[in-house]
Amino acid sequence: MITTDTGQRRLTAIESLSFFIFSILLNAFANALTVATNLGSAIWTASAVNLAAFTHIGLGIILFAYGFIVIFLNAILLRQLNWRRVIGNLIYISPFSYLVQQFTSLLEKAGIMSLGLPARIVLDIIGVVLIGVAVSIYQRVKLILHPNDDLSYILRFDFFNGNAAIAQYVSYILPILVLLACWFLTGNLLASNIGTVISLISQGPVTGWADQHVVRRLKHRLH
Repeated sequence: MITTDTGQRRLTAIESLSFFIFSILLNAFANALTVATNLGSAIWTASAVNLAAFTHIGLGIILFAYGFIVIFLNAILLRQLNWRRVIGNLIYISPFSYLVQQFTSLLEKAGIMSLGLPARIVLDIIGVVLIGVAVSIYQRVKLILHPNDDLSYILRFDFFNGNAAIAQYVSYILPILVLLACWFLTGNLLASNIGTVISLISQGPVTGWADQHVVRRLKHRLH
């Protein structure tokens, strides 16, 4: 929904598609930025990076597999398998997984690791914040969602009375468990640092803040 001078109306197809394309590109780039700086990714991405290293499977494939698993978790929470929603989730994770891997490769080739530590910390924090902003935009558009963000959306509006922060924290339980398992089995943690801590603490609140301050006319469509 979008607010106009005469009230609220549904987004046009062009508006929905434009917001969606912008948000998926922003989300993929922001995730790649946190991976490439190696100072801590958002928790789902950090978990996937460690699982990819442990299994020697490509990051894009792991991200896709995560999405597939969460799709069925969402169906359990909703107590139904909504095929339109499932297909939308699959459509999202296919380009998203590819884009994260490609953006990460481009940033690494650009020499982001050669930057000084202060610069990389700033870029990592920017990446974490931009992930929250991107999630806010495409959750409000609600054209199709990444399964992970669909999970937080379901938790937020079906279980926690619209509280973005609590929903985000609960949605992190699965990736945290995978991250801890990889750490226990390998003794190493990759893509887990200051950015991961900031993401754990702030991504839900950032998403809630962006709902009110980024593209303010864009409102959640709950039905």
